[in-house]
Amino acid sequence: MNSGNKNYIWQQTEWPHWRYEAQRLTGLLVQVHHAQGYLLGRMHDLGLGLRDQATLQALTEDVLKTSEIEGELLNPDTVRSSIARRLGVEIGALAPTDRHVDGIVDMVLDATTHFDQPLTTTRLFGWHAALFPTGYSGLTKIHTGGWRDDASGPMQVVSGPIGRQKVHFEAPPAHRLEAEMSDFLLWFNVHQESDPVVKAGLAHLWFVTIHPFDDGNGRIARAVGDMALARAEQSTQRFYSLSAQIQQERKDYYDMLERTQKGTLDVTDWLEWFLGCLVRAIQGAENILSIVLTKARFWQRWASTPFNDRQIKLLNRLLDGFDGKLTSSKWAVIAKCSPDSALRDITDLLDRGVLMKSDAGGRSTSYELKQFN
Repeated sequence: MNSGNKNYIWQQTEWPHWRYEAQRLTGLLVQVHHAQGYLLGRMHDLGLGLRDQATLQALTEDVLKTSEIEGELLNPDTVRSSIARRLGVEIGALAPTDRHVDGIVDMVLDATTHFDQPLTTTRLFGWHAALFPTGYSGLTKIHTGGWRDDASGPMQVVSGPIGRQKVHFEAPPAHRLEAEMSDFLLWFNVHQESDPVVKAGLAHLWFVTIHPFDDGNGRIARAVGDMALARAEQSTQRFYSLSAQIQQERKDYYDMLERTQKGTLDVTDWLEWFLGCLVRAIQGAENILSIVLTKARFWQRWASTPFNDRQIKLLNRLLDGFDGKLTSSKWAVIAKCSPDSALRDITDLLDRGVLMKSDAGGRSTSYELKQFN
């Protein structure tokens, strides 16, 4: 690709001097700050224990969805256990650890709980090495804990089958990375934008445009954006997940990134989209809140009833919003027990009035939580 064509924003003469129309963002920023204030107020009223549960729920969602955006599905139980372990939140039986999941959790937690510490090259290399603990991305050996070297050609974002691939974006060449990242980190740690939330949107875009690593750039860009949001809110606790909202709007996200990276350094359109997505993410935290409150009420109601570990695990799964229908065969798989044990567990919960048979049709009987007013 001929870099003389100025196809991308990083090839513009005035790069990386971003421009945006502050006036066009005013209404959205008012909405963001109002939504943040309202959510923090709601969470403050919850009390410490439930706030921890809400943070656990939001972070679990964040880790699952930032990977899902890249087409990678992680095990929710393993993610939840990894976060609970690190936050010291009690969730009953913990799932076994997984080095890969622990690495993503460590990065997300480091970004948000240590938001007040400078973002450095060493820290970014640590995040990258944690994302790829084996030094491989799938079957491909990658350079971890260091900038990419472009040994196998320029860094491109492509889609489509081999031979008919479409290039969506080409990143700056490897020999520029040292200087590019030095500019970015100085701005991130020192420069004040008109609004710290705007800074989060610019940080996300800037990092993903430099694309400094062999792989993992999207996940790290979102962690950098989350770190900037934690700084904006001056809070180590996360009660919403921007990554979960981006996953819901994934096509728009990629379209907007591509359009912005092929446009000018006026990035008002990108910031409008980012702030709108952020408002929707914060409003979506109502869902997290209702899950946490429903769960708290459920366990209060059944506090004096003894359940075995399998029952606790599956009841929590239902309370967290179980995907699909819960059948006795799914129970056996998730609880890692025999079909007989699964049936005994379910029959016990039906007898006690904790579960009921679902009205939903289907070949096999499914079960759901009994609703109480």
